[in-house]
Amino acid sequence: MKKRFMFPLFWRIFLLIWLAMAITVVVGNLATHALLDRERETIERQIGLRNVGMEAMRVLQADGRKAAFRFMREQGEQLNLHIILVENRENDRRLPDAIRDRIKSGWYRHKPAVINLDSGYQVVAWPRTHGEGWLAPDVFRAIELVLAFVMITLACWLIARVVSRPLKHMERTARIIAGGKTELRVNDRIANRRDEVGQLAMAFNAMTDQLCSLLERQKHLLRDISHDLRTPLARQRVAIELASEAGSDTELMASILRQNERLETMTSQILTLYRVADQGGDIEREPVKPVPLINQVLSDAADYAEHQGVDCHLTASNSVAGVTVLGDSGLLQRALDNIVQNALDHTPPGHSVHVGVERDQGGVRIEVRDEGAGANEEVLSQLFEPFFQADKSRGGAGWGLGLAIARDIISAHDGRISAANDDRGGLRVTVWLPLFTAD
Repeated sequence: MKKRFMFPLFWRIFLLIWLAMAITVVVGNLATHALLDRERETIERQIGLRNVGMEAMRVLQADGRKAAFRFMREQGEQLNLHIILVENRENDRRLPDAIRDRIKSGWYRHKPAVINLDSGYQVVAWPRTHGEGWLAPDVFRAIELVLAFVMITLACWLIARVVSRPLKHMERTARIIAGGKTELRVNDRIANRRDEVGQLAMAFNAMTDQLCSLLERQKHLLRDISHDLRTPLARQRVAIELASEAGSDTELMASILRQNERLETMTSQILTLYRVADQGGDIEREPVKPVPLINQVLSDAADYAEHQGVDCHLTASNSVAGVTVLGDSGLLQRALDNIVQNALDHTPPGHSVHVGVERDQGGVRIEVRDEGAGANEEVLSQLFEPFFQADKSRGGAGWGLGLAIARDIISAHDGRISAANDDRGGLRVTVWLPLFTAD
């Protein structure tokens, strides 16, 4: 594969900032110079100001100060200028403060025209524009600051957008992939960039492809193994029953049969897990009443609860008596049965499992609480992952598939499931399903 030319992100940012600063300086100076040139052109294009000054000096010496000032005023009217003959401009009160400040200003490059004459006299001239094109130095300084602020703000916005937008897109893509939409990838426009962001996007897509491929192969492997195991397990079960009827060791045959049943249960759970994952929201749906469904689940678990020495208590509020949810009753029963079974497995003999049902924010909330040891806080979010088992205090005889199946079934019904340690002790699993009809 031909190696592409790379334009590193560092140099992109560097050049953008540098260009922004350079453009700010250039544009600011051009704007300032344009305004100043416009202001001065009236003065600088005038010719003969020195001659006017020298003539004024002769009038001053011949006819006196008033005649000289009258002459200067007449000349100024003809040239559309204010022209003043001064001996000491700093002390001459006829000069406006703004003009005096401009003459003394070291920052302001274009000052009023000042022409030195003999005998210490000077001619000071500025346009008769009544403010038009004649701005104070502070105004020009403010204009440059505003221009600089606008240019730098735009440059920083562009830099932030160029850098953060593709990273935000990748972060959003990663979240969507983590939510289950594994076919999504970072778009080609970002992946084809010739900088570190493009390399990161390409690496991200390659990593996601590899992980999704591994997960898909794992799913197919487990599903195929589970499917292929069902036939020999069924045959083995028949052989065990025949051997038991033929007078073989009863205890040995019972032990073998229990192990066979465990393997059949595990394969059935794996197949259910992947069937629900493949179907997603495409499952068949019908109105289901949650309270009778939970009663059925507890009824089916009664023998196992009695064997464990655990009592089951159901508390249902009057508000859920006639409500229904929309879904597959068989799958919902399987999900609730797995949750109750998990609670029974981790409740010590002589204690109870509590099941509560009530209305909650447009849905039905079902809580199953055991009186066991609970789970460590750091593993609560992993309880619904396939094949995950918590620490020894919650280790059971299962394979970590029950709660994973329950999670996928509830998600397929547009519901939510969560687990938390209850303040009264034990683990509390909460299921929320949206209402279909109410009383």
